[in-house]
Amino acid sequence: MKKNVVVVGYGGQGGWHADHALKSDVVSLKGIYDIREVRNELARSKGIFVYDSFEAVLADKDVDIVVCATPNDVHEDIVVRSLLSGKNVVCEKPVALTLDSFDRMVAAAKESGMLFTVHQNRRWDVDFLGMKKIIESGDIGEVINVESRIHGSRGIPSDWRALKPYGGGMILDWGVHLIDQMLFLITSEIDTVTCNCTNITTNEVDDGFKLMIKFKDGKTAFIEVGTYNFIALPRFYMQCKSGTAIITDWREKSKVVKCKAWHESDVVPVQTAAGITKTMAPRDEVTTDTYEVDRPLSDVHDFYRNLVKAIDGIEPQLVTHAQVRRVLKVMFAAFESNDNGGMPIKFNEEA
Repeated sequence: MKKNVVVVGYGGQGGWHADHALKSDVVSLKGIYDIREVRNELARSKGIFVYDSFEAVLADKDVDIVVCATPNDVHEDIVVRSLLSGKNVVCEKPVALTLDSFDRMVAAAKESGMLFTVHQNRRWDVDFLGMKKIIESGDIGEVINVESRIHGSRGIPSDWRALKPYGGGMILDWGVHLIDQMLFLITSEIDTVTCNCTNITTNEVDDGFKLMIKFKDGKTAFIEVGTYNFIALPRFYMQCKSGTAIITDWREKSKVVKCKAWHESDVVPVQTAAGITKTMAPRDEVTTDTYEVDRPLSDVHDFYRNLVKAIDGIEPQLVTHAQVRRVLKVMFAAFESNDNGGMPIKFNEEA
């Protein structure tokens, strides 16, 4: 039997949840609630039931799942009240603006016995899954460094995402996704976090950032978000011990160059603008294989399929509290590093 979902906050992401619930094979959209009447009217125009108040949502015993899709600063109250009212909860990300706030949500979930998870939907992005597929295949060996970038040229949207009190800025907006992805590509213990933010289009919040994560086993990760980039760099670039992989754009296949042999018998120097070089002489088919990897299949409805099975005790939830908390810690370490002039911040996995 399908689970009944109510979406609280019928903005962009709330609308996404509502639309997908209408098409889902495991959940049904029971209704929505928003504090803005214009959004409620929009829902009604689509034939969606609108609750008169948040209290009415909590009082409805037919509601199985509350989806919190409001601005970041009001997540805690909605999540905690929903859990303690006997509802399972999905919260948009970033789930909290402090670790203490997130811990209070987790405590409410434990107290109520209800399921609480976070909508880390970009675990289903095909570009991320493409990099993950290459790593798991082992074809080009162990990871050395992964670079992940999102570049746009329109600045920050002119809504709450550009306002600090509401949890705006790119670390909290896109960083929460890219960090979550990266910690699946490199699963080692974190050593340090270093970050420099940009304020090209606004001084209110970060409109971009460059984040370096160093791991205790020597691996490195670089995450960059920019909102004033009119030429975008590749979405993913990965160095492994036996080759390199790149994804230029999420619509493209992964390109891999695998090293078959390290030394060539006779490297011919190449002419550059100011002289010759053997160090940068290009490889050829004698020592490398070049191939493409098809984009993996992905279905965003799998998030809700897992959610329903987790509620029913059939399988564990995919987005765990420990994973969410670790991503939050990296984001807050990034803010600390930037506030201290880009100094590396020692990361404590146990705290």
